[in-house]
Amino acid sequence: MAASSPASPSAHHDSSAGTETRRNVIRARWMIILAAILWSTNGFFAKAPWFEGWPGFVLAFWRALFACAILLPMVRKPQWSLRLIPVTLIFAAMNYTYLTVMERYEASNAIWLQYTAPIWIITFGVVFLKEKAVWGDWVMVIFQMIGVLVILVPQFQDDTLWGLTLKILVGFTYALVVLSLRWMRDFEAAWVVGINHVLTCVVFLPFVVHEGTYPTQMIQWGALVAFGMLQMGLPYWLFARSVQHIPGHEATGIVILEPVLVPIWVYLAWSHLDSYESPGPSTMLGAFFILLGLVIRFFNERKTARQLPLAS
Repeated sequence: MAASSPASPSAHHDSSAGTETRRNVIRARWMIILAAILWSTNGFFAKAPWFEGWPGFVLAFWRALFACAILLPMVRKPQWSLRLIPVTLIFAAMNYTYLTVMERYEASNAIWLQYTAPIWIITFGVVFLKEKAVWGDWVMVIFQMIGVLVILVPQFQDDTLWGLTLKILVGFTYALVVLSLRWMRDFEAAWVVGINHVLTCVVFLPFVVHEGTYPTQMIQWGALVAFGMLQMGLPYWLFARSVQHIPGHEATGIVILEPVLVPIWVYLAWSHLDSYESPGPSTMLGAFFILLGLVIRFFNERKTARQLPLAS
């Protein structure tokens, strides 16, 4: 019997590269899940009695400041590029629209409105970035949009044209942030995200000085440090690292776990307060559709992965 010929070096290289790619994708998904959990503590901090009466932009400034404190020391390769200009402006615009809606409407509106982003992301990602989308992606988007509409349509009836425009821009600018992080994936994640937060501090500083609201208690300082480092800085770094390996619309689909978890943390921490408001029936029904879209998308992906031939 003739001896079998050894596999060619190129075959081994392709198999090794494919295995490494799959590991990177799996790691990226778990990093985004962790980012979503950390982001979801937003409601715990924003609804804390220690910050009662604080305007949203004041919290945003201190959160961004302490996010810089954890992000900038992680930077190893600062790089300048003209692309940083639109990227930082997009991030600032997202903060402006998000906080404006949060100030003018119920606080929970802004977080849910961000999740109109998948339709923008999948459209721009597929059309301009040439990212691939399968039927499971579109099913996920459809269910997410149904969920968001179930939650928000009752609130649109008595709104103004400018108010509706702001609400749409919350999701649109968030989509642009996700796509811009994909666009900057050849840059160090800590650098890009850190610069975004630096600009946020610069933009909101004059308003904070004018407002004159500052932390005066140790519990406030400790909460702001955790708010900035653990709720904002670390998850943005995890997210920016992750979108280097998976499409933007998939990343945003996973992160939509954030608004589902937000009311859970708020309930566990602050349900005993008189100011606590429980999620209404439309919020719970909308969350069901959002989760259903995620489940369908990932079961479809698992099925597809099982049908792929194993590397020899």
